[in-house]
Amino acid sequence: MRAGTLKADAVLLLAAAIWGAAFVAQRAAMQDMGPLGFNGIRFALGALVLLPIIWVRRPAVASDSARERRLYWRGGLLAGSVLFVGASLQQVGLVYTTAGKAGFITGLYVICVPILGLAIGQRTPALTWLGAGLAAVGLYLLSISGRPTVNPGDVLVLACAVVWAVHVLIIGRISPRTDPLRLAAVQFTVTALLSLGAAICFERNTLAGLSAARWSILYGGICSVGIAYTLQVVGQRTAPPGHAAILLSFEAVFAALTGGWLLGEVLGRRELLGCAVMLAGILVSQLRRVSRRSP
Repeated sequence: MRAGTLKADAVLLLAAAIWGAAFVAQRAAMQDMGPLGFNGIRFALGALVLLPIIWVRRPAVASDSARERRLYWRGGLLAGSVLFVGASLQQVGLVYTTAGKAGFITGLYVICVPILGLAIGQRTPALTWLGAGLAAVGLYLLSISGRPTVNPGDVLVLACAVVWAVHVLIIGRISPRTDPLRLAAVQFTVTALLSLGAAICFERNTLAGLSAARWSILYGGICSVGIAYTLQVVGQRTAPPGHAAILLSFEAVFAALTGGWLLGEVLGRRELLGCAVMLAGILVSQLRRVSRRSP
């Protein structure tokens, strides 16, 4: 493997670690403020983090054509609206489930992407179906106790994974035709405005709550949204898509580790087995991509 690919893989693994730890920050913030308000502020911070990067890159980026400007504004509006739905489902789900479980369930978007791709004419290989089957078994072990009941938070996060997959497909169509950082800034701004508007209508956040959740907000906005997204863009310039998908899926592992370390969340044997089976399903679903696209 080339040195450039190894460096890109390291960058993507760091992004996965930041995102995994963000589940802890997101869950901790729910003790002091509402999920919609938290999302609104952290996505606004993420957009602000990207602005100076976009400004510095201006000389290196060709002047936008009117067509490209329309594309990243319209694409950002669509992607930001979908991101608002996904982020809201995830954040509300974290009120009822643990950071570790939410991380693993969210990781199912890796499998949902090629399955949903069937709707737009993309082929789904047999390994993806096998991975989906393993993930479904793992999800059952992780989320359903001895009684046939399901944690409502797990259901919300599972819905978030499906929406996340839709978001990935949208970005996959739009991003190659426009500047990805400008597209990200627009979508983060849209998500922030929709979240803040919904928070004003449905939540009662206080200045005291915002102050108490300030470190979670700063981590969620600056590190998770701003820095980790930038690392993903940088890493995926060099890393083969198969490597990128697998490394980013380790977000789930980091979520479980940091949830246990910082929040004292303990997974039982059944839940740990479910996590292992889910991770195996995610990795199996990517084997064909790695074998075909690795240098």
